[in-house]
Formats: sequence, structure tokens, C-alpha cells
Amino acid sequence: MKLEEVRIELIEYGKKLLDMNLTTGTGGNLSVFDRKSNTMAITPSGIAYYDIKPDQIILIDVETGRIVEGEAVPSSELDMHRIFYKYRDDLDAIIHTHTPYATTLACLGHELPPLHYLVAFAGPNVRCAEYATYGTVQLAKNAYEAMKDRKATLLANHGLICGGGNLGEALAITDQIEFCCRLYTQVKAIGDPVLLTEGEMNLMMDRFKNYGKRMEEHEEI
Repeated sequence: MKLEEVRIELIEYGKKLLDMNLTTGTGGNLSVFDRKSNTMAITPSGIAYYDIKPDQIILIDVETGRIVEGEAVPSSELDMHRIFYKYRDDLDAIIHTHTPYATTLACLGHELPPLHYLVAFAGPNVRCAEYATYGTVQLAKNAYEAMKDRKATLLANHGLICGGGNLGEALAITDQIEFCCRLYTQVKAIGDPVLLTEGEMNLMMDRFKNYGKRMEEHEEI
């Protein structure tokens, strides 16, 4: 982990959350995991993203949860980040937000069904984790359970958490799932959505594995 680069990256992505209207004020938190040192870098608690200084990014030992470096107070949700790094090998970045439409569904206790193919960025659907008080180990466990085999979960009466191989992927999933939650909310105001089939969602998830990569073979038109 090139510490200075990671600290700057976390701050920049925090600013992106604000610029993209994916959070407000000091809401939400971001982290990056370094597997070699088993250490995660996480944003501090209670400091606006545009005001965070690099030395206020905190390093946490993923195994113990103890602070390795940093004087600021780490995010209250550090255990919710830590649990994914400890038990999953496909996630090296986590973003937790209180996006308005995802949080709307979360406050209803609703999952996000496959009404649009972009849901497949996270999985066949997005579950809603059972409620637990913020900043608790129980919330971390609930989020982990609901996000099994997926890269996002709603948090009942709370918000959204997404993970990826890097911050860019985690942010893209956050953005797409918020968009789909908005669609679902709007569609439900009119009627019931026509949902995509399990087979179609599996196809979309396979296609997204190669998203952005150059394809050398094309089907004849």
C-alpha cells in the first residue's frame, strides 16, 4: 500500500460522493484494503470530505480492529468495513452512503428486485439487511450476511453499502444501484415493474465481468 496515494485517493472519492449527490455533509464512509499488510485505510468520523487532510485517514489492523496509524477518530462503521475484508477475497474497497433513493427502500425494508439490467452490477438483486444500531458489530454481521454473493446491500432504516476490487468499482456500483433504486421508486408510484428473469440476470452478470474490455469476436448481424 502506497500510503500517501491511498490517503489522497480516499479523500478524492469522498469528494466525488458529494459532487455526485451520493451523500451529504459528513455522511457515509470509504475504505481501501491492503492484503499484504492486512491493513485498511478508512475515512475519519465527523470531518467533511472537502476538509479531510491526508494524515487524518486512519489505518486499521483488519484482524484486531486496532488503530495502526492516525490521530483522528475512525469512522464509526469501521467494523462493517473490516468484516468484508476479513472474510471475502474479492473486495478491496468499500463505500457506505445514505443515498436518498436507496435509503428510501431501506426505510421500507424492501429489497431492490431485478427491474433493470444495471442491478446486475451488484448481483441478481440487492437484499435489505436486518436493522441494527449504527456502528455496532451486529450491523456489520447483518450487512455481511445480506451481501453474500453480491457487491451491495441495503441497510434497513439506514442506507447502502457497496464493495468492489477498487474504489472506482465500488463507486460505480453505488451510483448504479442508487439509479436503480430511483427507478424502482418511480415505477412503483405507477404500478408494478416487469422484472428480468433469473437467466437474463445471470447473463448480465457474466457480461459485466468483461465490462469495458475490448471484445475481439462479434456475432454476425
